[in-house]
Amino acid sequence: MAGLAASFGSGAMTNSIDEIEFSDLILATGTNTTENHPIVGMKVKRAVRQHGAKLLVIDPREIDLVKYADLWLRQKPGTDVAVFNGIMNVMITENLYDKKYVESRTEGFEALKKTVAKYTPEYVERISGVPAEDLRTAARMYGQAARASILYAMGITQHITGTDNVKSIANLSMLGGNVGIEGGGVNPLRGQNNVQGACDMGALPNVYPAYQQVASDEARVRFEKAWGAKLSARPGLTIMEIMEGAHKGSIKALYVMGENPMISDPDLSHVEASLKKLDFLVVQDIFLTETARLADVVLPSACSVEKDGTFTNTERRVQRIRKALPPPGEAKSDWEIIAAISNSMGYAMSYSSAQEIMEEIAQVTPSYGGITYKRLEKNGLQWPCPTPDHKGTKFLHKDRFSRGLGLFHAIDYIPSAELPDAEYPFLLSTGRVLYHYHTGTMTRLSQGAMQRYPESLVEINPQDGEKMGITDGQLVKITSRRGEVQAKAKLTERSAVGSIFMNFHFHEAAVNLLTNPALDPIGKIPEYKVCAVRVEAA
Repeated sequence: MAGLAASFGSGAMTNSIDEIEFSDLILATGTNTTENHPIVGMKVKRAVRQHGAKLLVIDPREIDLVKYADLWLRQKPGTDVAVFNGIMNVMITENLYDKKYVESRTEGFEALKKTVAKYTPEYVERISGVPAEDLRTAARMYGQAARASILYAMGITQHITGTDNVKSIANLSMLGGNVGIEGGGVNPLRGQNNVQGACDMGALPNVYPAYQQVASDEARVRFEKAWGAKLSARPGLTIMEIMEGAHKGSIKALYVMGENPMISDPDLSHVEASLKKLDFLVVQDIFLTETARLADVVLPSACSVEKDGTFTNTERRVQRIRKALPPPGEAKSDWEIIAAISNSMGYAMSYSSAQEIMEEIAQVTPSYGGITYKRLEKNGLQWPCPTPDHKGTKFLHKDRFSRGLGLFHAIDYIPSAELPDAEYPFLLSTGRVLYHYHTGTMTRLSQGAMQRYPESLVEINPQDGEKMGITDGQLVKITSRRGEVQAKAKLTERSAVGSIFMNFHFHEAAVNLLTNPALDPIGKIPEYKVCAVRVEAA
């Protein structure tokens, strides 16, 4: 998201979920939408079936949306920048881009044009495996659409070039004149129910609420005044930097809240060793997770139906949640636990309710300035909503970008950090399945979800299975430079020849024992989507 923030302000969806249904063309890339975001997936299918929208899918795996697509580009994993550059090359060469929009609303076009000039469809085919004619067809589909919406998710961001991938998507959308119009835009689909709200509230190491920079003297002084405390001008650490600090001994204590890094982080052997080196580990969660089992102290927190508050969803919509049940035992709302600890440590947090915290949020978060519990009583509001009489914002950048002109970034393709070789000849990518959520902390305790998807499966192309003598349902061993796991094989053409896919929901086959912790240098996101592995019968 960091790259998008440079041009688009926040890494949020520029447009609304309902608009997807009325786009002329939907480009879905790096998003298994029907399984990870089923409501959005339903909108995409309705757009195609009922409203005649064109659907372009760019994905290495044969996801469900391929059945509805007018065109599917199956690129080699990690070659996204080359593919986007190839599409833009054709749009510029064949004058399919929105010249008026580019001239009036953007800057940096000449640098972009110069960079993408060498990414001819034939050159891109050699890098990505996507046929040159299919690239031309994709460019014509996108360039000729009056309103084109781009949907993407972690299949784009979880690479060492994740920021470059996002910038390339922004380039493509601006080139087509699709940012700031209804039914268009750049629309990242968030991975969890309130990850947008968490980011909006400053749960990132480099910003305060509303993406106000920690390094900004003006922002810092404003928050020092609001909170009555002296604040550091130095941005904090990302998750992976924290783990590395714990391993080296520079991080002594860690407070983990609603996160399960012992399943979700890459190179789990390193993660476990790092956590065990801490002097003090606190975990705050609704269940005893794999991470909580390593903790010195576990703080039981209330789940969503046991507390009041708000969630902000993927389309920037702030919505009320209301307490329906009392929390069990000694569990408390997260804010109550945090406030109690803060009070004990000498900084007064004397809130009486979640509503009182929301009133403070409106005071210090300009984009939430007009959002109150009273206004959220019946319907949600989409930020920016700066004043009490503002109706919220359906789509962003209608007349201008937050920085004035939209900035094109000239970006070259860089290969993934770890590619297949003789010792590790297969390429592993990871993701989710419809019936489980993230690290399985909740869904694996659900009888229905476990009946539908009871164990981890390794998706292997039938041609690869035949070569290795592996049959459907057979136990296989997957080995990388970092570890090994065992799980049952599922022979399916959803995976390309030479590639396998595993989900990360099952601790019994913890795929993140295998994944590569190599980071995007800007976004600091690990390369979950590409790592080299060996596959053999167990």
